[in-house]
Amino acid sequence: MSPRLPVPDYNPPVTPQTTPTRLNLKKDEKLEIDWQDGRRSVYSISFLRSMCPCAQCKALREEQRQRKTLLRVLPGNHSQPLAALSAELVGKYALRIDWSDQHGSGIYSFDYLRDISRE
Repeated sequence: MSPRLPVPDYNPPVTPQTTPTRLNLKKDEKLEIDWQDGRRSVYSISFLRSMCPCAQCKALREEQRQRKTLLRVLPGNHSQPLAALSAELVGKYALRIDWSDQHGSGIYSFDYLRDISRE
């Protein structure tokens, strides 16, 4: 049996720009985040899903970007209107969202959410 290697803790730097003071998820509409530095970000549900940071979605977005296609289709079951079914904190650094299209492997770090904020 091979020895178990220790798994390092992921501790991203904590800054006022990437520390939320309030998260408000309206499951079929938007995610609102108030940040410690006083700014507020609002993300539509469709935008959040389209920007899923999982490896599969990132690869698909890159492939579509290289093809210069205007229609972007992400993996999942699209038979129902898109909604966030649930969300949970991942440590103190991220949010994981389960989507109505049966996708839920993306972990949205607060750094990433701040980077994609339109505000």
